[in-house]
Amino acid sequence: MDKNKCVMPDDLAVSQAAFHAERANIIAKNAVSSVGIRAAARTPEGVAANAMSWDLEVTQGERTDQKRSGRCWMFASLNTFRYRTIKKYNLKTFEFSQAYPLFFDKLEKSNWFLENILDTLDEPLHGRLVSYLLSDPVGDGGQWDMFRALTKKYGVVPKEAMPETACSSNTREMDKYLTRYLRGCAKLLRDSAEAGVRGDLLVALKKHMMDEVYHLLVTCLGEPPVSFDVRLRDKDDNVVLSGTFTPQEFFAEAVDMELNDYVSLISAPTEDKPFGHTYTVSRLGNVFEAGGVRYLNLEPARLKEVAIAQLRDELPVWFGCDVDQSYVREEGIMDRAALDIDTLFGFPVETCMDKAARLDYGESMMTHAMVLEGVKLDDDGRPELWKVENSWGKDHARGGFNTLADEWFDEYVYQVVVDKKYLTDEERAVYEGEAPTALEPWDPMGSLAD
Repeated sequence: MDKNKCVMPDDLAVSQAAFHAERANIIAKNAVSSVGIRAAARTPEGVAANAMSWDLEVTQGERTDQKRSGRCWMFASLNTFRYRTIKKYNLKTFEFSQAYPLFFDKLEKSNWFLENILDTLDEPLHGRLVSYLLSDPVGDGGQWDMFRALTKKYGVVPKEAMPETACSSNTREMDKYLTRYLRGCAKLLRDSAEAGVRGDLLVALKKHMMDEVYHLLVTCLGEPPVSFDVRLRDKDDNVVLSGTFTPQEFFAEAVDMELNDYVSLISAPTEDKPFGHTYTVSRLGNVFEAGGVRYLNLEPARLKEVAIAQLRDELPVWFGCDVDQSYVREEGIMDRAALDIDTLFGFPVETCMDKAARLDYGESMMTHAMVLEGVKLDDDGRPELWKVENSWGKDHARGGFNTLADEWFDEYVYQVVVDKKYLTDEERAVYEGEAPTALEPWDPMGSLAD
């Protein structure tokens, strides 16, 4: 037996003696075992630095709540839309239906998945690619480019036109059975191809599968409206919009936003993604004819500059981040200074890797999308603290709002969406003209916010 490869009693004795030799270790043990790691590591000075006062701020209606679903990217997108609607018609508040895009996202993701299965019939079932495709065919998560594709194809509707259901507020059961069905479809398609079925017969088989997906979704979410009546009243109770609209007409009238002008900027400092270039992620998307995603990779400082520029023009900013990192959830504080994990344990835990290493080694990726709605600036105009609208309801944190420290932005914000007019001419030329490098499907930049 090679003792160097095993945990031996002598090793444990050394570790135990070292632990008990430090008074701080005993205090940390008592605190953490009583209240948990983050509560014990919470620093009041760091929390106090997150006071909510802003130099630039946009305000809108009541907070929204994604409940027990992974629709944050939809909520964040619709929260940027509704700001325009509230401002345009001087409304007290307004909310778009989040069940409506959920329906079509599940439908389109199912088609996207089945098309990928048809495209990989010659790949080994247990190879990495097919295994990846089968791992989560229609999860709730997504990205801005995917929501843009849904909106361009299907439009938007008021919440009253397609309200929440038990399955939209808690998607677990619907996702479970839809995923089970789609994996069964994948098996049937692969088995049919192996048996010699090809061409139009496989296409017809997929069309039948999609018909059954539609039936499942209508059962869970209700049928999406083809048209609906609208009657909006402003803060003074005056009727400001009235009529019958299709979802596409309602988007054009109530949101009036040029979706193609909004671009995804990422900040990933890994060696395989040099800054100043464009990227896509292989096999990532939902609406088949819209294609996949497209990013321009820039330094964090540029993401901040363009976000501030858009806030100055009184427009909120969609962004994606790794929300649970250095996060004081009760107060909605994203700030590395608010939690001192390393001092609590006595060695580097929080700071054992830099941003690039966290991406390369699977420690961090985009997990959640929210909306930047304000920023506090120092005397030189540099950002210090950001105001964030979340989608976890008005009782979360401070009235449904979070704060995000500027240093935290550097480390854990991975994506912002802004009007391309805020880019430099050179950046815009690269985004629009450069052929994007295709990243592997499992690249961390392909993670979906939920």
